[in-house]
Amino acid sequence: MKVISKTGHGMVIEPLVTIIIPALNEEKTIGSCLEKVRAGCIKHNIPFEIIISDSSTDATPEIARSFGARIIHPDKKGYGNAYLAAFPMAKGEIVVIGDADDTYDFSLISELIRPIKEERADMVIGSRLKGKILPGSMPWLHQYIGNPLLTRLLNFTFHSNFSDTHSGMRAIRKDALQRLSLHTGGMEFASEMLIEAAKKGLRVEEIPITYYPRKGPSKLHSFADGWRHIRFIMLIRPLRFLIVPGLLFILLGFSLMVGVGLIKSVELQGLHSFILGDILVLGGLQFLLSGVVMKSYSVTHQLDDCGPWFTQILQYKTLEKLLFIGVLFMILGFTSGIYILSQWITVSGPLTQITNAVLSLSSVIIGLQIIFTALHVSMMLLQCERDGCSGFMG
Repeated sequence: MKVISKTGHGMVIEPLVTIIIPALNEEKTIGSCLEKVRAGCIKHNIPFEIIISDSSTDATPEIARSFGARIIHPDKKGYGNAYLAAFPMAKGEIVVIGDADDTYDFSLISELIRPIKEERADMVIGSRLKGKILPGSMPWLHQYIGNPLLTRLLNFTFHSNFSDTHSGMRAIRKDALQRLSLHTGGMEFASEMLIEAAKKGLRVEEIPITYYPRKGPSKLHSFADGWRHIRFIMLIRPLRFLIVPGLLFILLGFSLMVGVGLIKSVELQGLHSFILGDILVLGGLQFLLSGVVMKSYSVTHQLDDCGPWFTQILQYKTLEKLLFIGVLFMILGFTSGIYILSQWITVSGPLTQITNAVLSLSSVIIGLQIIFTALHVSMMLLQCERDGCSGFMG
């Protein structure tokens, strides 16, 4: 506990803990949450402050003020935006976050922050899946499918070992919080926070908690919110989800096309296998280039570091070379296509150069894929340059 000043009315105590609660029309539950905060902190002699990041149109802010909470109003709605607006306001050495729907027991703040106070952890997560989920608290789809699958996906991707990546009750040292690069404004903020913690090497500990039924309608959107988390993970790690599978598809498709051409006559016996191989090549290239675009987005929007290998791609010179390669593929495809068409007109019979026609069309498609990828990434670099984040560009 720190005394920051003395006045004629006594000492002004700097809070040890800042409790930040985002709220959107939670007048039925905000009072209960804040009563538990106050009871838990007073019982264990914890100096505290409460910040409500509020976007409500009901009586939520008035109720919160009656408990001595500071009210701020984020410029944008959204789970992540609520926290991003409130974090700079925190005065405590430890920041505790949780929802305003009374599904978490804030009277247990002392247990949540104990590993941090004992210097065993930089961040603590209240794990519902290690604790107890009361009947009616969580839809079975979330409890048995959504949360476990998304947790395993994040753990697999970032080599972490969390049990409940979407728990809203967490505590973190303020200096550790300031090391995290947090940007997302929606529900994916929950994943971003843990991904950043894993990337920055924070010591994270989990404690079991009880999850209670909420008293009002849920504001979660199962599939939309789930997709936000998956999309964010793919943005940060497209190599694993898109680039590597794309390379494998290209290799498999090319091997199939060459193998069919060497073993049998494509037009007479292997046309279907040849076309399948061609589709695999085109699909694999689309995977690969989509991964490049997603990685470019995450870097230019400061969601992830560039890394040495990708720095070479995010150069105007490299993108100009890609444009040139794409144009060459298109010229090759159009030239061969015109030749095939002229031969077809000359013989006035059925088209016999099916293999060449497939390769010609594929060459045009590959050229278009490469050209539009280079243009898309170039536009992101231009935007990034305008915003002043051009340190990796050349």
